[in-house]
Amino acid sequence: MVSPVSQAQPAPTAVVAIGGNSLIKDRAHQTVPDQRAAVRETATHIAALIAQGWNVAITHGNGPQVGFILLRSELARHVLHTVPLDSCGADTQGAIGYMIQQALYNEFRRRGLAKQAVTLVTQTLVDRADPAMQHPTKPIGPFYTTEQALQMQREHGWTMIEDAGRGWRRVVPSPYPLKILESEAIAAMLRAGFVVIAAGGGGIPVVAGEHGDLQGIEAVVDKDLASSLLASALRADLLLIATAVEKVALNYRQPGQRDLDRLTLSAAHGYLEAGHFAQGSMGPKIRAAIAYLEQGGKAALITTPEAIGRALAGQTGTWIVPD
Repeated sequence: MVSPVSQAQPAPTAVVAIGGNSLIKDRAHQTVPDQRAAVRETATHIAALIAQGWNVAITHGNGPQVGFILLRSELARHVLHTVPLDSCGADTQGAIGYMIQQALYNEFRRRGLAKQAVTLVTQTLVDRADPAMQHPTKPIGPFYTTEQALQMQREHGWTMIEDAGRGWRRVVPSPYPLKILESEAIAAMLRAGFVVIAAGGGGIPVVAGEHGDLQGIEAVVDKDLASSLLASALRADLLLIATAVEKVALNYRQPGQRDLDRLTLSAAHGYLEAGHFAQGSMGPKIRAAIAYLEQGGKAALITTPEAIGRALAGQTGTWIVPD
């Protein structure tokens, strides 16, 4: 439980990782106006946290938005060059950051808060020799027929997989993040009093060449792990992962579901290894919390955006804390 910040105390720092539900509620609400509406709602809850005196860095997902860009690119490939994946990441960092930035500006104005949000295009360093680079697993972009998938494989060398009977999709590697390259700039902006929107979509994955020059690659970094890495780099007091459920649960959506109010680091390890948290949903969030705490983090909190205030008061959410 974290109490509202006293004016006598130095302002603590939180990294707030907002998930896809903070941007796109469901398949029926995917347009840009729909996304703006979702972001406005989330911004009210983040602004309330900032009003308590927290310094905040915001990270976000970008999976559907990257998919939209890739689909547009594919549909227009007969008249215009296609867009590489690292450029898609940069495009979405700017577009989503703009929406969050504007929503916060308006919310700060309504609340009379003398704060300003800024968006930083962020690169995440990965290892070219990461074993994940040889085993693409992350689906991206549109669905293809079998014939189209074979053509893409021949023309571009893409790895294609059949996705749950819905068609074929391209998969790319998801290497482990090593460093948020702009973390010092983010820290400086936080110290100057700005709210910083950064590391969108896990950051744009880049590798360093023989002489240290950076190059973007066709890969996707897990956004929760990148948020954990950023929180560690900033020595943040809290890693707050906003998602679609108020609490982490064992046996989720099964008989005997048990919601968890608090987890120690060792218990989180144990439940993760026992298979309680699915890889495609809660698993990466628990891994992110573990990584942050193992690097000296103070506390991680997982809850919905609308429950942030109550969770900080100890009324809901799942806290993950050191042993």
